[in-house]
Amino acid sequence: MQALPWLHPDRVHKLLDALAQRILIIDGAMGTMIQRHRLEEGDYRGERFAEGFDSQHVHGAGCGHDLKGNNDLLLLTKPDVIAGIHTAYLEAGADLLETNTFNATSVSQADYHLEHLVYELNKAGAQVARQCCDAIEATNPAKPRFVIGVLGPTSRTASISPDVNDPGFRNTSFDALRATYREAIEGLIDGGADTLMVETIFDTLNAKAALFAIEEVFDARGGRLPIMISGTITDASGRTLSGQTAEAFYASVSHGQPLSIGFNCALGATDMRPHVETLAQISSGYVSAHPNAGLPNAFGEYDETPEEMATTLKEFAQSGLLNLVGGCCGTSPDHIRAIAEAVAGLPPRRLPLAADKAA
Repeated sequence: MQALPWLHPDRVHKLLDALAQRILIIDGAMGTMIQRHRLEEGDYRGERFAEGFDSQHVHGAGCGHDLKGNNDLLLLTKPDVIAGIHTAYLEAGADLLETNTFNATSVSQADYHLEHLVYELNKAGAQVARQCCDAIEATNPAKPRFVIGVLGPTSRTASISPDVNDPGFRNTSFDALRATYREAIEGLIDGGADTLMVETIFDTLNAKAALFAIEEVFDARGGRLPIMISGTITDASGRTLSGQTAEAFYASVSHGQPLSIGFNCALGATDMRPHVETLAQISSGYVSAHPNAGLPNAFGEYDETPEEMATTLKEFAQSGLLNLVGGCCGTSPDHIRAIAEAVAGLPPRRLPLAADKAA
């Protein structure tokens, strides 16, 4: 079967050229930065959602709900806030922006009775990030900037029962996840994403549903985008929530032929290192890491300074483990700036040759 062509070949070639030359920088946390704005309920609602429901959607009328905390909704009600955060990361040195669409699935938006917004939120998320990337890139065309269309894990687990008394129970299904992911993917592509990232994967079956939906959309469009995959090792056991080691996780998702595979969230850089090293040894593609700013303290906050995090990740790079690096929970533009400066000039991890893999 002939592989589908790239939907945006010029952008893909620029990305591949950049990956061949240096370690690329992914941005940092969105939630950390949104919290700094101290937004209230009215900020989340804006005019369209002033009564706690979507005034443009007939089925929502008369059924208001609290919307504070729905950070994805800010793409429609406070896009300037999201654009400002994106721009701050770009100015700090980020090469790739992750869209503010982590919870832009029907599963997550159901908490706010806004399931119908999935496509609109994802399209808006990609558009805002695209505009920010294009504006910064215009000031320095020699350094292209790229939009990562983010597909979050949802709050459901397709392979694990949420009820300890009923191990066979599931609160979602492969097909249900596939359907909401497909809607999100359509929006991200239409909004101008350069790549798609299935990220913060704690249940590999959820990720498989996302990858299946991605291929369905690509087939329907007759073209594809590069795919990035980022899992989550949940604790000191060295496994994902669904029980897989780094090696097993890679084996389970490598059929998607990702441009990159890596880990993010749950752990700080120090605890993440052995798992990133494992991927660096076995992956035929590029390897990414965007850890938290250490582990959360008693107040759920992250204490690792930009300098501490940058020092640890610099060692990752010096050891030849990285192609892409950034930050997750607790990180800010200061963290990303420090990380970018720390790995500048260090060579990216070399991709294994076919002969090396055969050996």
